Amino acid sequence: MKLGLYFDLRNPAPWARPWPEVYGRALDLVVEAERLGAASVWFSEHHLFADGYLPQPLTFAAAAAARTSRVRIGTAVLVAALRPAALIAEEAAVIDQLSGGRLELGIGAGYSVPEYELYNTDITKRYGLTDTAVAEIRRLLDDGIVTPPAAQTPFPIWLGYQGPQGAKRAGRLGVGLLSLDRSLLDPYREGLVEGGHDTAIARTGGMLDIIVADDPEAAFERILPHYAHQLNSYRAAAVAGTGRDAPREITVDKLRSGAAQKGQIPGLRVLTPTDAVNAIREATDGSPVEHVYLWASVAGMPDDLVERHVELTCTQVAPNL
Repeated sequence: MKLGLYFDLRNPAPWARPWPEVYGRALDLVVEAERLGAASVWFSEHHLFADGYLPQPLTFAAAAAARTSRVRIGTAVLVAALRPAALIAEEAAVIDQLSGGRLELGIGAGYSVPEYELYNTDITKRYGLTDTAVAEIRRLLDDGIVTPPAAQTPFPIWLGYQGPQGAKRAGRLGVGLLSLDRSLLDPYREGLVEGGHDTAIARTGGMLDIIVADDPEAAFERILPHYAHQLNSYRAAAVAGTGRDAPREITVDKLRSGAAQKGQIPGLRVLTPTDAVNAIREATDGSPVEHVYLWASVAGMPDDLVERHVELTCTQVAPNL
């Protein structure tokens, strides 16, 4: 199991910085994470978010590849239905060569109506479009059709599908499943069999909402405004363009009052290194987990918390898993 960090490169208005500084700091953090021993870095995708959420993860992956030499570089996830499969395959092959064979291509279907409208694509067909894209991207890469060819063969492709049907679809396509939900293992393996694949190739990965800190209670309180922003932006994106009413805003006070225990709320845990090790083990034991990644930062949270979280994750959590 490889432990990594997940970047969405938000720049929320309350804590906004010049964009060159946002991207520059993120790349510096990627370099530092590699120096400290991180196994992987992952870049996400959303469009039209007010906080500038990273819209082109492969572009940023190329920049990270040029600044690093060892760390695995992944997308979690790239919304493949918005782009021609050949474009994705070519970009992936270039990054794979640039990085010396370090790219992990995580693909998803997305859920936001405005994103699909931006690219003149029908969101109601997103799963079929995504399945088709995955098969075509794999053909273009594994058969050496695009030039330059990818450095890795077979190429590591993942699907960020959720739910039993999504897990089964990932299995049929013979790709990795970006989910740590153990209840999806059986349908995922059933899909592998249906697709004519050996269940021995089953592999999973995914996000754990953990921030590591020396003093979880103090860090938790400072992160709360950033986490509230993150939750509200995701909730707004889920209903945008659907005709449904906008959700009520989640406030810091509501999050604080809903904390199950100090330093924890549903969806986010701020933990000591020892507790983080235990939480990761609990979430992964008995599963074919290849990658786990934690947030690098939550919606522009303070630099000192980000830097210490990365340091603790790489030097005290990862070595003890």
